[in-house]
Amino acid sequence: MSGNHYKGHEVSCCIKYFIFGFNILFWLLGMALVGIGLWAWSEKGVLSNISSITDLGGLDPVWLFMVVGGVMFILGFAGCIGALRENTFLLKFFSVFLGIIFFLELTTGILAFVFKDWIKDQLNLFINNNIRAYRDDIDLQNLIDFTQEYWECCGAFGADDWNLNIYFNCTDANPSREKCGVPFSCCTKDPAEDVINTQCGYDIRAKPDSEQKDSINMKGCVPQFEKWLQDNLTLVAGIFIGVALLQIFGICLAQNLVSDIEAVRASW
Repeated sequence: MSGNHYKGHEVSCCIKYFIFGFNILFWLLGMALVGIGLWAWSEKGVLSNISSITDLGGLDPVWLFMVVGGVMFILGFAGCIGALRENTFLLKFFSVFLGIIFFLELTTGILAFVFKDWIKDQLNLFINNNIRAYRDDIDLQNLIDFTQEYWECCGAFGADDWNLNIYFNCTDANPSREKCGVPFSCCTKDPAEDVINTQCGYDIRAKPDSEQKDSINMKGCVPQFEKWLQDNLTLVAGIFIGVALLQIFGICLAQNLVSDIEAVRASW
């Protein structure tokens, strides 16, 4: 083999193995998230009855694991194998896929800023749909409880939104013990209590507002979420900018590696 076979062109090992190492972590994390999602569905019996995936009226949180994990798995696979095998097709796929995600994030951010009121209405509708399905799925129930506890809120715009749930509504036809109540996650925390009182919301909405205020959070989750965004605007903006820069950096590295590979092949 002649010494000038590559005519001075060579693939950057630093870029190649940086992309490989970075993406193998994404690949493994993506597989872990998909695995957790499949395990959760298996525990709920979804895998033995696939049609039940679409039966839930609200959001099944497992979908978040499956979608995020799936995207990370595909990106990690393309970047990892593309870099290791110097496969320009996979590297270009990695760049384009990452670029599409970046474009979708940018578009979503702009639309959310321009159409604030519409986003608020959709968020209200989304929360109310999940309130209706509160008892239908344990993962959804835990997600709603976590949200209401974290933001110290109750319902989308107030505790009366729980009238949408068949177990908590105040109608005479409701035989549930939870009638005219709210989930325990709506209750104000008592520092003196070591054990959570899961019955603290029973019959609370049958009482006057003045008594409700002493026992449950009266603010809705939509305004509390808006307040949280305003209070943490710098943090949220920093995270979005950091993620965007990371994506642009990944695209540039992949394209640089593609150029090196093509230059070496052209010199053969």
